[in-house]
Amino acid sequence: MVADVELPPEERIVQVMRHLGLERAHFAAREFLEFDALVRAHREIVASLTLVLPPRTLNVETLRPLATRLLSFYGGKGPNAKFVRQSLATLPFATTLCLEDYPDVLWADVITDHTDFIGDAMLGFLARMDIQAALRTASLASGEGEVAGIRYRVLGSGPPLVLLPLVLSPSQWEPLLARLSERYCTIVLGGPELGGVRQLEGRGRSLGHRRVLERFLAEVDLKLGERVLEVGCGSGVFTRLIAQTTWGGTPIVAVDINRYFLKEAVALAQKTGYQDAIEFREGSAEALPFEDNAFETCLSTTVMEEVAADRMLAEMIRVTKPGGQVGVIVRAEDMNSWTNIALEATLKAKAELPRGNVAEKGCADASLYHRFRDAGLASLKMFPQLAPFKLSEPHGKRMETGILAALNTAEAAQWRAATDSPDAREFLFIARPFHCAVGTKPAAK
Repeated sequence: MVADVELPPEERIVQVMRHLGLERAHFAAREFLEFDALVRAHREIVASLTLVLPPRTLNVETLRPLATRLLSFYGGKGPNAKFVRQSLATLPFATTLCLEDYPDVLWADVITDHTDFIGDAMLGFLARMDIQAALRTASLASGEGEVAGIRYRVLGSGPPLVLLPLVLSPSQWEPLLARLSERYCTIVLGGPELGGVRQLEGRGRSLGHRRVLERFLAEVDLKLGERVLEVGCGSGVFTRLIAQTTWGGTPIVAVDINRYFLKEAVALAQKTGYQDAIEFREGSAEALPFEDNAFETCLSTTVMEEVAADRMLAEMIRVTKPGGQVGVIVRAEDMNSWTNIALEATLKAKAELPRGNVAEKGCADASLYHRFRDAGLASLKMFPQLAPFKLSEPHGKRMETGILAALNTAEAAQWRAATDSPDAREFLFIARPFHCAVGTKPAAK
């Protein structure tokens, strides 16, 4: 029996299906490592698949046998748009719909922004699939539960429809649930083992990334009893580390604009015993819901890439007391990653190129340091760091998936030949760079 902690997402989903007594269902998803693995390992349970803004890592060979039962909404612009459009074009029997002029970034609130369009198209597609799949009505009571680390919520009645998390989307499926549950037994999945929460928690569990956060905190030099604000807390990985580092003796307020993440962050804080040290609140990084000079320290990690960076920094400084500290970590998309995989030089250089998404006014480069200086912060500490992720770790697998999507068939075969053994994957890693800056707000004159 595989230990529960080792179960991949697709096997956890299958356990939920078995627990609910479901043999087949419609599925809707966005996260590649969930829908791709589910279709490869358990295609028999997938009556149809709806993809919402699928990533460039889309594997058309996995989806080809399912093409007549596939609906995909894809963004008309953004860093992945061209690649997704080209991939879907090789599936002529699939139903594909373009959201023109809509960016396909991970944090897009796509269901909120296109509620009627996506709802109408999904319901029409699912009605056709009901006939083709001959799905029976699921007899499930409305309510909530948890199986294999996955929380589920059951709404409505009808043929079963399983909704997987939409990565970083703030509203997730919420704007569509009322419509979908009128005609379908809608099963909404969540928890720390799926979607964006799994991404953040997996990265946070990595020793390499934890070392980056610990060095960052060491440079901040927190004082017990002083108030700390974390901007963009996500699932609360860094928040909990602050609480652990200060033995719960530092009052922490953590804000995020994403209600879905906040709910998960609260649950994880309770599970780990840090709920009394942390106050979670909804709030925008560009308009923090606090008075001036409210905190001794204001920190943020890998959020400034997704917002108007200068506005966010100004807000962080505004709510920090004179003499207090402001600290930020961003992904270094202006620097290559590094890997110890033995590859031919040209292929290695291609594999190490940066591939992250950055908002139009976001910051994911060395301009972070200039922004701190230009904002008037003093006593600056500026230091890039590398976080190595083993290929056997969840975040290492995620980075590898992105690399493989950019390689041609021959290059991907070389990569797999160099990494294709359990021992190799424990030894091999990809190191991702980060920019870190800490500064002091000058005392009022």
